[in-house]
Amino acid sequence: MLKKSCIEFVDALSSKEPVPGGGGASAYVGSIGMALGVMVGSLTVGKKKYADVEADVLVLMEKGQKIIEKLQVLVKEDADAFYPLSQAYGLPKNTEEEIRIKEETLQAALVKATLVPLDIVRCCTDGINLQEEFAQKGTRIAISDVGVGVTFLKAALEGAKLNVLINTQIMKDQVLKQKIETELSELVTTYTAKADRIFAEVQNAITGGK
Repeated sequence: MLKKSCIEFVDALSSKEPVPGGGGASAYVGSIGMALGVMVGSLTVGKKKYADVEADVLVLMEKGQKIIEKLQVLVKEDADAFYPLSQAYGLPKNTEEEIRIKEETLQAALVKATLVPLDIVRCCTDGINLQEEFAQKGTRIAISDVGVGVTFLKAALEGAKLNVLINTQIMKDQVLKQKIETELSELVTTYTAKADRIFAEVQNAITGGK
């Protein structure tokens, strides 16, 4: 899926096919957001003005690249996880036996279809943490790109959140449901606020607080 051009990917998103969907799109947007941070790092290293933080920036870039790669993998994993769920929704339910089979199949497919977007959320929180450091140590000439990147990561986080919640609402395993939703709520509350703060700091750095 990732070997498609941007145009092909968008065309696939807009079609009636079940994949890619919102989860994969969120992972893709998150990878772009993280790539913007790594770009800022690339523009920082080698500059005499930032020699004292170059070693730190190189570490940030390495971590950021790993997040990009993980999110790209999650684009495919989200499609792989959701497809069986979409098939389960289409199973017949004309008899009690068919109803039982459909429900069992649906509940089994729900688990992976929920855990993949939760993993997207986790990756986005890691990315937001890195963007905070890029904002502090990266070249000032590209500081706006940190703001764009953190905005993309926040959007990806929020998008993945919805893909978790739409599945947990019909999840019958209440222990797993509670565990997932508790972690999700904590991550979203903490990191949407952090992303907003980083964005505000970037904006203030650009405008001088105007």
